[in-house]
Amino acid sequence: MAKVADIYYKANPWSIIEEGFHPGYALVSESIFSLGNEYMGVRGYFEEGYSGDRLIGSYFNGIYEEQEVPVSAYKGMISKTEFIVNSVDWLYLRIEVDGETVDLHKSKFRDFRRELDLRTGILSRSYVWILQDGREIKLDFERFLSMKDAHYAGQRLTMTALNFSGDIVVTAGLDFTNVHRMAGKNLWECRERNTGERWCSILADTIHTKQSVFSCCFFTGDIDKEQDIVEEKKVLKQFIFHLKQQERKSLTRVVKNISKKGTSPEEEQHFMKQCKHAECSIAHSSYDDLKVESAKWWENMWKDSDIVIDGDELNQQGIRYCIFQMHQTYHGADSGTIIGAKGLTGEAYSGNTFWDTETYCLPFYIFNNTSAAKNLLNFRAITLPEAKERAKALDCEGAFYPIATISGRECCSLWQHASLQLQASTAVVYGIWHYENITKDEQFVFDTGLPILIEVSRMLATRGDWNADRTKYGFYGVMGPDEFQMMVNNNCYTNYMGKVTLEYTLDVLARFQKKDNAAYVAFLKDHQLTGKEMDNWLEIAEHMYIPYNEETKLFEQHEGYFGLPHIDVDKIPIEDFPLYHHWSYDRIYRNDMIKQPDVLMMMLLHNSKFTKEQLRKNYEYYEPRCIHESSLSPSVHSILAVQLQKHEEAYKFFGFATRMDLDNYNRNTSEGLHTTSIAAAWMNIVYGFGGMRSDGEILTFSPSIPKAWKGYSFRIHYQDDVIEVEITKDQAFFHTVNGTKIKVKIYEQPFTLSGEKTIVAIPEEWRG
Repeated sequence: MAKVADIYYKANPWSIIEEGFHPGYALVSESIFSLGNEYMGVRGYFEEGYSGDRLIGSYFNGIYEEQEVPVSAYKGMISKTEFIVNSVDWLYLRIEVDGETVDLHKSKFRDFRRELDLRTGILSRSYVWILQDGREIKLDFERFLSMKDAHYAGQRLTMTALNFSGDIVVTAGLDFTNVHRMAGKNLWECRERNTGERWCSILADTIHTKQSVFSCCFFTGDIDKEQDIVEEKKVLKQFIFHLKQQERKSLTRVVKNISKKGTSPEEEQHFMKQCKHAECSIAHSSYDDLKVESAKWWENMWKDSDIVIDGDELNQQGIRYCIFQMHQTYHGADSGTIIGAKGLTGEAYSGNTFWDTETYCLPFYIFNNTSAAKNLLNFRAITLPEAKERAKALDCEGAFYPIATISGRECCSLWQHASLQLQASTAVVYGIWHYENITKDEQFVFDTGLPILIEVSRMLATRGDWNADRTKYGFYGVMGPDEFQMMVNNNCYTNYMGKVTLEYTLDVLARFQKKDNAAYVAFLKDHQLTGKEMDNWLEIAEHMYIPYNEETKLFEQHEGYFGLPHIDVDKIPIEDFPLYHHWSYDRIYRNDMIKQPDVLMMMLLHNSKFTKEQLRKNYEYYEPRCIHESSLSPSVHSILAVQLQKHEEAYKFFGFATRMDLDNYNRNTSEGLHTTSIAAAWMNIVYGFGGMRSDGEILTFSPSIPKAWKGYSFRIHYQDDVIEVEITKDQAFFHTVNGTKIKVKIYEQPFTLSGEKTIVAIPEEWRG
């Protein structure tokens, strides 16, 4: 693997710490120190202003804008894209002394320190500002986003004049003038700006989608004078503080933000009532109370979700950072929202959700927050009509789920991705199957999942075709998970996932008929589903072509892959990454280099269907060809390497996954965090070293322990209880927190877990 870590932040098991500010790392740190609560998110930018390179990023989940794309003469090309839109800067501050304004790009300063406390969600920062005449002021900043009520956030500035007494002017307020970097312009129209004693508010609408964001805030502190500054897209308060030497004075702000996604008159009326109520009630909100409540939320979360590693401080920090960001990104706070590829931490990938939501992110929520998992699947049910429209555009029946979306419409302007990748659709079905397999929530599948299964199956039956002599069914002109191979025939992953999708759909229909035949008959009529159509699905599934060589035990990634020119990925210079920025587009496609696991991904998702020999042969063939130019990649390799008892290799990939962003492996953390890598890092512990598999009838575990570790532990929510797993150098301990009896397999042997600890010796071959 050619990529290397760029270790910058201090190692700490519960905090991310930056000591000393380095402008070249400013954008990376903005991403790393991002805060979010699913409803909204902000990058870790300097609220007091900074004239160097930065991205003032403030985002609301589901608030997006549109952009036209050049009209194509070809059918199936999209005409516009959608992207999460940069919104109000509700942290806006400017700090001035005698006409001199602090700006860390220009000002002198010392003792810079920034810390994100993962236990509480509090981001703090401090430094000493040295004025041109030698006077010094210590500035302390603090911010948080409420996890208890996702509309609220808080900010505090503390000022201490170290060697003088005098006045300091702080201008603070709400700013809608931000430029959306991708669009190159501001995309908001303000319609209301209001001020009162110690408070201000602003309301703006997106220019094209006509969605709305309202922000109001209330200030408290040691304020001596106050005046208003109201501009077209900005409403500010200017405060004067009389500082005495060595005396601390503070300005505290409580913020309430409200977004409106819909545009109906009813939604507008309800929204305006919410805004007026916020203006009237914001003064009664306590910064300290909100801060304590949010910290309590995090405390409770860590009790259920923490992963403890004894003996590896860097990866302990890494995995806790990943867990922290997963809960920030999504925890069921706002119904109908999505998980963007960058969460709410940047504008790359336009805030769109991709197929990896169901394959990588969903397992974390299934085993930590099942209601959040259900909400994610509900988004796909809500947007089924858009998927059906997309299928029509691609000359298919049924539903073709978009490869990238916010609203349910396809937002990817690259036709080779938008039109050739079927894995978004099969991933949605896989997510429904996985959710049911773990929760046993069959009724959800009958009520919500089955319409999706029917329409995706219809798409598969019309997107694929039979070969010339009608002996094999497959998919032609596709792009699989490895996006470095375009317009291929019979991609193994695509064909296999198509096969299991059709089989699962038929299985659910059979169970539905058995449970309630009258409802089943009515369902068939409502969806115009006939026995002939179902027979066709069965025939396709039975004859699906899976390119496999019985002698070598290798699955061919797609027809012709084995004959492609070979490239040694380890000889690619580090300066060439990311490849999309340094290699011509067509150069990437003309060799056997793999962007991310394709065949190996298939073998992880349906792990129990493959023998260990098959797994070993395919891992050893495909791993050297993978460049890991995707955050999806390292964890899959690590998990499978553990299963193959390649312990050192697994451990190397594991560090890559947990610290991809912290150590800027791909040299693009500045664009935002890799949400899928963050989710996959959790999988790396639970599915990798914990050896859990969840694709069978019951959970199975084959725990191992890396050499560098003294021990580790994790918890998963399962069958209305919590299974706690503790691993030492030579033993594994399992028990259910509430005493529920749960059947599992450990090293292929059956056990029934209970409140009493089940102790199993770790076989020698599983000790890294």
